[in-house]
Amino acid sequence: MAAESLMDLSADYHLDLLATGVILLDAHLHIRELNLSAENLLEVSASRALGSPLEELLDESNEWYPLLHQALADNYPMVRRAIPLTTRMGQERTVDLTLSPIAGKVDSRCLLVELTMIDRLQAISRDESEWQAQATLKEIMKGVAHEVKNPLGGIRGAAQLLAGELGNPNLQEYTDIIISEVDRLRTLVDRMLGPKERLESEPTNIHEVTEHVRHLIEAEAKGGLSIERDYDPSLPDFLADAGQLTQAVLNLVRNAWQACGDGGLITLKTRVYRQFTVGGNQHKLVCALHISDNGPGVPDDLLPMLFLPMVTGNAKGTGLGLSIAQRIANQHGGLIQVHSTPGDTCFTLLLPMET
Repeated sequence: MAAESLMDLSADYHLDLLATGVILLDAHLHIRELNLSAENLLEVSASRALGSPLEELLDESNEWYPLLHQALADNYPMVRRAIPLTTRMGQERTVDLTLSPIAGKVDSRCLLVELTMIDRLQAISRDESEWQAQATLKEIMKGVAHEVKNPLGGIRGAAQLLAGELGNPNLQEYTDIIISEVDRLRTLVDRMLGPKERLESEPTNIHEVTEHVRHLIEAEAKGGLSIERDYDPSLPDFLADAGQLTQAVLNLVRNAWQACGDGGLITLKTRVYRQFTVGGNQHKLVCALHISDNGPGVPDDLLPMLFLPMVTGNAKGTGLGLSIAQRIANQHGGLIQVHSTPGDTCFTLLLPMET
């Protein structure tokens, strides 16, 4: 197959829709063509990548560089499984590698490289499980809330009737306590149920949301916290409930502040992912908001339960902030992922941007 035929194939069969990264290299390992998945994997745009040596975009320490030369020299395809890959930006991936030489003279051969990210497939599987778990939990919480709120209403009503019959002002203190505690429990149940079901969607700019949250947190911190920004200005507006998104981002940033404390550093970074799978569904464009802090990290035993209600590593916390944030993300068709090591914890809010 000639290289020109591959480019025609790309146009005709929409290689940009593939989750597999496809790269066409010439005999000198310069990039002649690549699809959107390969752009995401290499963390570079096609306009920047085309014509560039592959070594400018991938760290030369990658162990499969000799395989590229061997496949071209032998004019023979090869497959390698679970190969580590490191980008020039230092991002580490694990990929299945398929190399297919395209016939021609030695100096004019091309090499078709297919990269299937194993760790991304594993992440998709985890995301689907998380999505299903959240949906199941939501139904359970609805049932529990219904069963709890009904008797609470009865207790409150009985306390009010009792207060009217006692006739002793000194005893009314106790009925007041009963009523106030019932109200507190009903408020807690409502918070556990999370945000309202119906979204009030309108064109929303994610940077307006993050800047609003940044101003709120900086005002509360009174100079005791540093917040850095790394925004992608190309991110378009997309339909979302700005109020609910603000609440979700505020919960995440406040959680990061609690983790790193006064004197800590929080980084807000936005990026756009193309042909990206969220919750088992592939989307053309996905907004990724990364909220990182330099705190001590999340204990390993807490990570799997982090988005469950009432689970918290903070003695003063309610354990509802992250649960509510995840539910808001789910309502928008997205989800929140977390990666944590000591000194570097990152919550990533993924939001589909289809309009």
